[in-house]
Amino acid sequence: MNTLTLHMKRTVYALGLAALLAVGSVGADTGEGAAPDFTLKSSSGENLRLSEYRGEVVMINFWASWCAPCRQEMPLLDALYNQYQPMGFTILGVNVEEDSGKAKKLLGELPVSFPILFDNKSDVSKLYNVVAMPSTVLVDRNGNMRYLHQGYKPGYEDVYQQQIRELIKE
Repeated sequence: MNTLTLHMKRTVYALGLAALLAVGSVGADTGEGAAPDFTLKSSSGENLRLSEYRGEVVMINFWASWCAPCRQEMPLLDALYNQYQPMGFTILGVNVEEDSGKAKKLLGELPVSFPILFDNKSDVSKLYNVVAMPSTVLVDRNGNMRYLHQGYKPGYEDVYQQQIRELIKE
């Protein structure tokens, strides 16, 4: 069994565990301070850096093509992006798979307007201690992590919307 397969199996196990604990962690204040900066290649071919978005509210959404909840929330995230982007909000969708071809195929079926980044070596995922798919971090205009969501269930988008509005108003 290669390391990636083992990592994916552990991630799936962690997702199941996170789902059991999600009720207590959804929308929890991260209390983590500054969001670690990173640069990743985007689906458009350019490198994007988190710090370039300082002054905006940023949602970092870690996802994988094999993750059913990720696929379920993609159109909902795109709707949030389109609604709040004019107010200084963006989403950085970070695909965590070693083979970005699978992500590109999924994006052909479920296109989104927000930037998609590829974390092929899981460097950023490790930097953010991602243990569940999807994992979503909301970062305020000052670059501080404010909210962490692990997993996804229908209705979480309402919590996202409330937190986005709160952070935009600050």
